[in-house]
Amino acid sequence: MKHSTKKILFWSPRILCILFALFTTVFALDVFEGQHPFWETMLALGMHLIPTIILVLVLIIAWKWELIGGMVFLILPLIYIAWGWGRFPMSVYLIICTPMVLISVLFFLNWKYKTELKTN
Repeated sequence: MKHSTKKILFWSPRILCILFALFTTVFALDVFEGQHPFWETMLALGMHLIPTIILVLVLIIAWKWELIGGMVFLILPLIYIAWGWGRFPMSVYLIICTPMVLISVLFFLNWKYKTELKTN
């Protein structure tokens, strides 16, 4: 495996996960639309950031243990679909779940080729 391919395979799930976490953070910004007291707004913001916090915690774990990251990023879309089934149009499920499945596949590939990625 080429050195550039190794770097891309190593960094792509991590960067995609960071970008996806930033994407989910955008949805938390709607708490600033209302005219609520400061502490209510901060509480609502904290609650809206729970998915982002979960993604960041899973990324921290997956950074070292790719197999666990691959499994969790495969389970998270299933949980999301089970939790929200029927609440949203199908496009919402695709927009949220597809990146997590892609990140999962990349972490599984990372785990599979871990020995090749570590060699110089």
